[in-house]
Amino acid sequence: MTAKIKELAGIAALLLCFGLSACGKSKAETVPADAAPPGTETERKARFTGNYSREFNDLHELQIVAAVNNGITPMASRDDTLALKGELVRIPDELELYKTDELTHSIPFLVPSAAKLLMDIGQNFRDSLYSKELPLYRLYLTSVTRTDEDIEKLTKRNANATDNSAHRYGTTFDLSWKRFEQVDADTLQAIPPERLKLVLAQVLFDLKKQERCYVKHERKQACFHITVR
Repeated sequence: MTAKIKELAGIAALLLCFGLSACGKSKAETVPADAAPPGTETERKARFTGNYSREFNDLHELQIVAAVNNGITPMASRDDTLALKGELVRIPDELELYKTDELTHSIPFLVPSAAKLLMDIGQNFRDSLYSKELPLYRLYLTSVTRTDEDIEKLTKRNANATDNSAHRYGTTFDLSWKRFEQVDADTLQAIPPERLKLVLAQVLFDLKKQERCYVKHERKQACFHITVR
């Protein structure tokens, strides 16, 4: 338990370094005056049904609107990050909560609200594994913010890539649902990716219900495409 307390303290310190406290309260923190009393049926969280395509089908057009409203002006090149120090934060390449894949067509920068969302997803995923008494795993962050140069290079390799990607606004990131990294490599109990995907899906489902994000289940890219609201 002591290790977990230290870990949570470290995450809290990281968020303070990011200056995320200045972002204000999220919609999830606002409790309406007519909220249901604790323990009532309406207060209980709904459960993810297991239908990924139906529950996580926030289309490109919807995510673009949120990205434009909450994000930066798209950058022409990676050098432009220097001019956006007050609008973007650089996220660590690796934490106990997640591991960053090799970013060939994106850079590890997000607007503060998206960075906080990423941290909350990672912490909620870990808490869920704790509560289920499962071994701990890191999430895989596979794509973050793209400049116009990144988009141009990507479209040359991938005909399905779109020029007006939500990734251009610093509000959007992708988490793999196929790859997870076990924290303790010596643990004998291994959890199949399908089970871990289900745990992650419930975390995202809850945050969607709190209106904190839009999520698209990408089958070909094997990821959840997530945009902060």
